[in-house]
Amino acid sequence: MPSILDAVVVGAGPNGLTAAVELARRGHSVAVYEAAGTVGGGARTEELTLPGFRHDPCSAVHPLGAGSPAFGAMPLGRYGLEWLHAPLPMAHPFDDGTAAVLSRSVAETAASFGARDAGTYRRLVQPYLGRWDTLVRDFMSLPATALPRDPVTLARFGLAGLPPATWLMRRFHEERARALFSGLVAHVIAPLNGIATGAVGLVFALAAHAVGWPMPRGGSQSLSDALAAYLADLGGTVHTDFEVKRLDDLPPARAYVFDTSPTALARIAGLGRFYDGYRYGASVFKIDYALSGPVPWTAEAPRRAGTVQIGPRTRDIDAALQLAGSGRAPRNPFLITAQPSLVDPGRAPEGKHVFWAYGHVPAGWDGDLTDAVERQLERFAPGFRDLVLARATAGPPELAARNPNYVGGDIACGAASGLQLLLRPRLSLSPYTTPHPAVFLCSSATPPGPGVHGMSGHNAAKAVWRHLRKAP
Repeated sequence: MPSILDAVVVGAGPNGLTAAVELARRGHSVAVYEAAGTVGGGARTEELTLPGFRHDPCSAVHPLGAGSPAFGAMPLGRYGLEWLHAPLPMAHPFDDGTAAVLSRSVAETAASFGARDAGTYRRLVQPYLGRWDTLVRDFMSLPATALPRDPVTLARFGLAGLPPATWLMRRFHEERARALFSGLVAHVIAPLNGIATGAVGLVFALAAHAVGWPMPRGGSQSLSDALAAYLADLGGTVHTDFEVKRLDDLPPARAYVFDTSPTALARIAGLGRFYDGYRYGASVFKIDYALSGPVPWTAEAPRRAGTVQIGPRTRDIDAALQLAGSGRAPRNPFLITAQPSLVDPGRAPEGKHVFWAYGHVPAGWDGDLTDAVERQLERFAPGFRDLVLARATAGPPELAARNPNYVGGDIACGAASGLQLLLRPRLSLSPYTTPHPAVFLCSSATPPGPGVHGMSGHNAAKAVWRHLRKAP
């Protein structure tokens, strides 16, 4: 190891590892320090219930990971990353035993909404079909870390997506399309009437048509392990079980890059109250299940879907989000569920399955949502409880203890509401820099925000490059 490193990265989540890789690829000496015993952050895989059942404690399905410009530029397949696709990316069942779907096919998706809204949906997505690669790079590189490659398409996307999702949903006549789209927005725990929430729903829908909503074979840990292995081949090092409490704990470096919450960065780097205006949002209550068989969905489509949204109606989804944001746990939570063993049987013993579900709850909430979650699941999959071999629950306190970036259990590392959905962690043309000239932030508290895509780390690395060119 050189006497002074070019960069030290604190936190080995997908963004921290991406920032480290981007710097190492350009010949810089890099070391990563992680407090946990393994790399991964929110992209880990563990046996949480019974031996042989491999669960993802946080993220499991990665539409923005499969379509990430950062990951796409890396040879991660060489290091074991393989994307697996369910027959359907997502299904959204209703009480009448039918379901709307988000399919790789625009036609199949539109048809599931009914005749009145099929054409509306096709017209909504048509301008962006075949342009995912440039659109996502332009959209996820904001603010101006790179000039748009297709400014016309980006501008058109902005006109459609910058208003609240509720405005965009007025185009639809029936509840099926509105409910599915509402559920897409809820993936980032954003209120449906918030600014730019239309863009959130559009990005998730377009990702399904362009790259699907896949899962890594073996679990999310495979993605993190591939990033770490690629970094090692580039000469970077990773140190686990190393908690950083102050900058002096780290070796000398020309730059320090934090894949942490802004709160932790301010504490470690001595930035005082610099991020006091940053808001953290609602949390989730998550349950990982070991099941004796597949989930017995009433509707046919969810049996083929990697992700299933349980609402079912727009007003149900909106009410659950509003309650969680106002400090109350919803009696009928909106659920996001994932079925990894549907496409990856190796995640569970033969004939068995892993399954996870979460509903939104207030930040710091210490109650038990298990009964409410399972009542919702039984509503659309009667007999579900009879299949449960074991369950592992995690509310906001457990999530925050497992991952310090989840302040109050906020898995988005900051509220995705109001201007903070776009301008995070502060109103700034350079959100990755800090008052300390050698300290940078690269977590999902920076643009483009939550999700396993590495683009916050990729964008932050550009700010570090500029600093390293100037620094002695």
